[in-house]
Amino acid sequence: MNREERNHEPIMQPDAIRFARFIFFVLFIAVFFGGLHVLKNYERLFGPDPDHPSENSSSRSYGKMQAFVVWLHAILLTAGFAFLLD
Repeated sequence: MNREERNHEPIMQPDAIRFARFIFFVLFIAVFFGGLHVLKNYERLFGPDPDHPSENSSSRSYGKMQAFVVWLHAILLTAGFAFLLD
């Protein structure tokens, strides 16, 4: 088998690609609606905690930013695999 013939062989079976895309699409929907849930309950999740009076706004901001960055990466990864996988 020469190099040209090897380059045209599919890496994965078409059914396996379809299944992987379906799984990542379901994960994308779940992560998207999970992010909407976090936005809906934003103040309850990231508001001031009465049990920790010494907590300041910078520590709350760090938690908010960390949650947003993790959510954004999860959205990008699942969307990339769901919509760009061929």
